[in-house]
Amino acid sequence: MTNGNKRNVVIKGTGHAVPTRVLSNFDLEKMVDTSDEWIRTRTGILRRRIADEHTATSDLATEAGRLALEDGGVSPEQLDLIIVATITPDMFFPATSCLVQKNLGAWGAACYDLSAGCSGLIYGLDMAMHSITSGAYNRALIIGADCLSKITNFQDRTTCVLFGDGAGACLVEGADRAGVLASYLGADGRGWEKLLIRAGGSRHPASPATLEAGWHYIEMCGNDVFKFAVRIMVEASLKVLADAGLEPEDIDLFIPHQANIRIIESAAHRLKLKDTQVYVNVDEYGNTSAASIGIALDEAARSGRIKGGDRVLLVGFGAGLTWGAMIIEWVDKDND
Repeated sequence: MTNGNKRNVVIKGTGHAVPTRVLSNFDLEKMVDTSDEWIRTRTGILRRRIADEHTATSDLATEAGRLALEDGGVSPEQLDLIIVATITPDMFFPATSCLVQKNLGAWGAACYDLSAGCSGLIYGLDMAMHSITSGAYNRALIIGADCLSKITNFQDRTTCVLFGDGAGACLVEGADRAGVLASYLGADGRGWEKLLIRAGGSRHPASPATLEAGWHYIEMCGNDVFKFAVRIMVEASLKVLADAGLEPEDIDLFIPHQANIRIIESAAHRLKLKDTQVYVNVDEYGNTSAASIGIALDEAARSGRIKGGDRVLLVGFGAGLTWGAMIIEWVDKDND
């Protein structure tokens, strides 16, 4: 939907965090029947970051959130709301967002987690936008964070080459100008089996049988997800562009979910975008799920790839199946 309220939402700060350990394609060659050439040509991934045994999702989320607060010049006590989008929470409960609140000392913030797979950051930004434009809150921290290595079967060569760990954060607040121009979310639960972890919840509680079956690892129907991803990223992008009264050529930077270079290139081609309009870092991090778009957005902002007044299109897809797109008019913090 378009944001027709006078009160808008602007991104005041961004941050991201990734583990120090790098797992390259050559490392994977020693672990599973694959090759650097096969991974590069089919996914565009060269390396990914892997969390150690002592690092959980809340740790990466906290660091990304702290950097976003510093970038926006806001103290933790000034936050009204913390949303963490993740499919790898530290535990079923309490919410990972509560652990982040504790770590940051953001005692005045309401907290909740949401699960929308790789679309999570856009879902969180949309939820925060509506919370702020309603007048209920003024300042929110949205973090997409996942430790996918913790739920990846490193003996399954079809999935283990794809995923990495990380967190990306956005600090947003109410304003009377610029900000979110349009936002669009969607889901189709009929595709729930295309991308999932089968066990560990109330349907199939953890048991020796589920462990033996490998039901606690990511399962994915790769070809089906690929076709869905290309189609829905284009459809969602065109929908949100139309809602904002814009055309693809009006976009200064396109930041898609970083899942696979072929998906990104196919979507960009169908949207008739130039290479200079598209941000890609899948080669460095692989698919970091809900963290993906946040990491890319922070890198683009800190490198000067985005400047005040630029129109940025975010689009993602994920388990559920879910999708989301958002157009942001960037605010130059130095002139805010």
